[in-house]
Amino acid sequence: MARPDETPTPAGSYRVARVVGDLVLTAGMTPRGVDGALLATGRLGEAVSDAEGGRMAALATERALDAAVSALPPGRILDEVVSLTVFVAATSDYTTHSRIADAASTTIIERMPGSALPVRAAVGVASLPGGAPVEVQLTALHRQSPAGAPAQ
Repeated sequence: MARPDETPTPAGSYRVARVVGDLVLTAGMTPRGVDGALLATGRLGEAVSDAEGGRMAALATERALDAAVSALPPGRILDEVVSLTVFVAATSDYTTHSRIADAASTTIIERMPGSALPVRAAVGVASLPGGAPVEVQLTALHRQSPAGAPAQ
């Protein structure tokens, strides 16, 4: 379960996550600390290296997973992430968006061992809210928590 100090706070008029049937959908998450401040700004291929972009994608993915867990009703856990979209703020000649998105996929596998990889899109954009280098949105399935299962 997401710890209260790690549950993302919306930066506007929206929910960070919403349960619809067996799905949990998240808003786009940027790499923010628990205080809500962006931990990096800039574009890949310019001010942000691939290594830093990967770290920021991993952090944004953690925040998206925390948001998904925070929306779950009692007794439910995330089953698997089925879809992942990684937006990468990049220069017009940047071409390794998938490398940044791989960091998001790796984060899901590390946090949810044994789950299948989600389908994924890596989308290059000119800018993101607040100047963030990446934004991650995911859709997951949830299920009943087995008795004695550890909190997510």
